[in-house]
Amino acid sequence: MSLTRHFKETIQARIKRDPAFREALPKEGVECLLSGDVETGKAVLRDYINATLGFETLGSLTDKSPKSLMRMFGPNGNPQARNLFEIIRCLQAHEGLRLTVRPVRQPTVS
Repeated sequence: MSLTRHFKETIQARIKRDPAFREALPKEGVECLLSGDVETGKAVLRDYINATLGFETLGSLTDKSPKSLMRMFGPNGNPQARNLFEIIRCLQAHEGLRLTVRPVRQPTVS
């Protein structure tokens, strides 16, 4: 199911007015990817890219075609790990963030 234009505009407006929300989106996108929810992770990162630097600027930073980047984050996109990590690096640099991964042990079921 595709998102409505109104929903996308609402997300973009919130990103522009709420720094905590803006900072949380790339983190949420990467967490979704790491947990195996690739579709949600790509959608969150796509919304973040659209509302912040845009695919044109990201294309310049990564030396990749903006259309190719849009396809990578589309519903049928399947970005290579190398491309995905390069993009995440650029997003972190753009936002001034450093995302980290730390292990958390799952509770055992008795």
